Amino acid sequence: MDESVPARAEDAWLMVAVSTAGAADSLRVHVWRKLRGLGAVYVQQSVCLLPDRPPVAGTVRKLVDKVRAEGGTARLLHLTLTDPVERGEVIGEFRASVTAEYGEVLARLPAFFAEIEAETAKGRTTFAEVEESEADLARFETWVGKIAVRDYFAAPIGAEVRAELERARTAMTVLEAAALAADTSPDTRTGRDRARLRAAGGEGHRP
Repeated sequence: MDESVPARAEDAWLMVAVSTAGAADSLRVHVWRKLRGLGAVYVQQSVCLLPDRPPVAGTVRKLVDKVRAEGGTARLLHLTLTDPVERGEVIGEFRASVTAEYGEVLARLPAFFAEIEAETAKGRTTFAEVEESEADLARFETWVGKIAVRDYFAAPIGAEVRAELERARTAMTVLEAAALAADTSPDTRTGRDRARLRAAGGEGHRP
């Protein structure tokens, strides 16, 4: 048994059975997105398991009520998994799922670092480039945050992802410093002044 999670938390589960047959297609999509967002593991079609924890149970209860109100059928059961082998297999499926998702993040972060390095190496990093990289980092942080919500059993790869995100934040700090230095250097200011003069017709024109 994983000592990082209390035994009671490992034993208590929710079984959710949902059918949206006869209901609007939008309800089927909503159910799929909500259960997928919670990280549900399906044991058969339309039947899935989730850890029985207060925030999860509350969300599922609201979902069940919505399904019933909109013409579908749904049932929420509270279960106890006492067989350590079966329980371990279910937990393994949850960890495997979030591990795959974290793996996608790790696969895409090198491109982010490469872009930061390329921009910094130019020596003339712009504010627009900083904003673009900042937006990319924000998307990674949002993505990881969503995965972390369904990382109920602390997949080991999560620590690596968080460390890489911290490294990405540090890289952003370096990029910002480079952009600030480039933007406030005398040569840059002079270049901007000349550009403004050209735009105003005040340079290179004879009376």
